[in-house]
Amino acid sequence: MISVLDQNFSQLNQFLKNLKPSKLFILVDENTHEYCLPTVLGNLETEIPFEIIEIEAGEELKTIETATQLWEILSEFEADRKSLLLNLGGGVITDLGGFVASTYKRGIPFINVPTTLLGMCDASIGGKTGIDHKFLKNIVGTFAEPQQIFVYPDFLQTLPFVEIRSGFAEMLKHGLIADGKHWKDLSSIENLNPESIYPFIETSMKIKQNVVEIDFKEQNIRKTLNFGHTIGHAVESLFLQSNQLIPHGEAVALGMICETHLSCLENLINAETEEEIIKKIRKFYPYISIHAFSSEQLLALMKNDKKNSDGKISFALIDKIGNCQFDCAVSGENIISALHFYQSLA
Repeated sequence: MISVLDQNFSQLNQFLKNLKPSKLFILVDENTHEYCLPTVLGNLETEIPFEIIEIEAGEELKTIETATQLWEILSEFEADRKSLLLNLGGGVITDLGGFVASTYKRGIPFINVPTTLLGMCDASIGGKTGIDHKFLKNIVGTFAEPQQIFVYPDFLQTLPFVEIRSGFAEMLKHGLIADGKHWKDLSSIENLNPESIYPFIETSMKIKQNVVEIDFKEQNIRKTLNFGHTIGHAVESLFLQSNQLIPHGEAVALGMICETHLSCLENLINAETEEEIIKKIRKFYPYISIHAFSSEQLLALMKNDKKNSDGKISFALIDKIGNCQFDCAVSGENIISALHFYQSLA
């Protein structure tokens, strides 16, 4: 399912040789077109006809309008059900590309070649595809597994620091919810850069893949992967709504601080554990002011989260470092307390 590519991309070439798609479509954004596509094309050994499809970069393009354009392009190029879509990019490309592939002609095969840390450790794994609608994150989507995920860690060298930091939040989350040693290793890093992160990427990928294999359709344990995301997604959506984009990982880091405090308010962890976790998260992430948003605005978005039911806001909360509970119903009062706690950290 997950292959770490060598310098010659031999695993990808062998995959294409075995699959024998009728056509290959490579979806990129303007950044991956410039920085990553030349490496892929330089190592591609195939006689399969291919087309490059480029879109603009950014979360604001992850919409039904962009999906419609991509369906039209595939149709114009006469893509059939044996065509293969290769998604070369970060979370936006793998989410959007997977959604387009899983719905075009009721589904064509696709593979993910993530180029960001967020894509490698989180977005490309697990078969969740999606687009945003009216500033609600991933509110429309499908469960559709890629045929394969090919990871080339050297792509991280093409990223600005803010993208490294964004993806690192998901890695920290993996440690907090499932692996205390992973958390300890990651939170001990002094200088955040590709070299310091390389040794831990595969562990993060395996944590997510293991959870997904147990619970693909998110009926139980997969919900633990939402730690930090209930509040994080609400904050991210409000910034998106006001045309002030913030990196996904920074929103998740904010969400993890709030939801760690919630875990303490719900008596799942003690104050000492809470303080340790929050101190280490804040070592890596800048404070983001959310004073412009009211608690009511944030609560309304949380209630609309696709993982909720019966009008109740459900959280994944940690009960110790390396373990997480899911379907935790939390009072609005405690949620507001957690938001105020975060604001007090300014």
